[in-house]
Amino acid sequence: MDSPTEKRPLLREVAAPASTPTIDRHQRHWLWIVTTAAILSTTTFALVWQRASTPPPPSFKTAAVSKGDVIRQVTATGTVNPELTIIVGSYVSGPITDIQCDYNTVVTAGQICATIDPRPYQTIVDQDSANLSVADAQLTKDGANFDYAQLNYRRNQRLIATQAVSQDTVEVSKSLADQAAAQVALDQATIEQREAELSAAQINLDYTNIRSPVNGVVVSRNVTQGQTVAASFQTPTLFLIATDLTRMQVDTNVSESDIGTVSEGQSVTFSVDAFPDRIFEGKITQVRQSPQTIQNVVTFDAVVGVDNTDLALKPGMTASLNIITAHATNALRVPNQALRFEPTDAGNTSAAPTSVDAKGPHVWVQHNDTVIMVPVTIGVSDQSYTVIEAGELEPGDKIAFGEDVASSTMAPFRFLRW
Repeated sequence: MDSPTEKRPLLREVAAPASTPTIDRHQRHWLWIVTTAAILSTTTFALVWQRASTPPPPSFKTAAVSKGDVIRQVTATGTVNPELTIIVGSYVSGPITDIQCDYNTVVTAGQICATIDPRPYQTIVDQDSANLSVADAQLTKDGANFDYAQLNYRRNQRLIATQAVSQDTVEVSKSLADQAAAQVALDQATIEQREAELSAAQINLDYTNIRSPVNGVVVSRNVTQGQTVAASFQTPTLFLIATDLTRMQVDTNVSESDIGTVSEGQSVTFSVDAFPDRIFEGKITQVRQSPQTIQNVVTFDAVVGVDNTDLALKPGMTASLNIITAHATNALRVPNQALRFEPTDAGNTSAAPTSVDAKGPHVWVQHNDTVIMVPVTIGVSDQSYTVIEAGELEPGDKIAFGEDVASSTMAPFRFLRW
């Protein structure tokens, strides 16, 4: 076993502290600079990351409240027609022997436009006229017989007083007189019958002349010379005559969703393809109650009266119409988008009085960094603007109608329900 004196040198060797390097002032200065730079770099990176990851505050698209006209319209298409078109047909059948009216012919009432071969009908007139003459002659003959029968009856009545004739002779003469009177009455009825037949034949003969029933203009001719007209089953259409082309009408079909706003007297503007740069004007003269259903689509006919003094409009033209159903002049108005706009952060409001109905019509008005919800009462609306009838708005107020989330140039907004 070793003595304590022999272990001490070993203990002193183990317990001896290690020597530490000496750091001078110059090294400590550079160490502090490096540490400070690292801290600043970390802080700058954190700020940049936070700014990059945080969405920019919203920037609102605004429009000014203005005054102007707001016109509500219903669009439709229709066909230009004369106010009254007369269909001229034929009552009798036969070949056309003469045509005196053509397209655009100006006619007067009673003017002959075409003629059907009258010879068959003239023959019937002549025959009925002869039958009437026969009936007249028969009446003359039977009238003479009636006179003799009456004379013979009166004579026998005088003779029976002297017993010159028998009672039977008187009764026979009376019977013959009555028969003669009946025959005269029959002849008179036959004459009336023959006169009626002659009148009907004469009417058919007159119908061989196709006449215009009104003053107007021929807009269509559907028959040619030599063509045979058959009126046995259906009256054929020979001519179409417009009474007055200076007054036209547009027959338009309005959908059932819009017909509730259309009424008589409303102003209408329309255009036709023939005059693309011209706007024609008219008024609703009639809204017909009869519906028209085509492929399950229900429409109603609205008639528009138009002045056509210059004869620019032709029958059959297609018109594109704008029916003015409501019109506000110099009214306070806002864009339609403003009434539908809701800010994305509008739920974080600073105040929300219970007297405000957030579900009713309202707009958001911008005042500096504050967007205030203002309830309004709306009126007439068109495709761009809506009339404000009541509300805390003045011309020139900036109202928000959209957000530009890509812009971050504006300060964050506060939202208030006014």
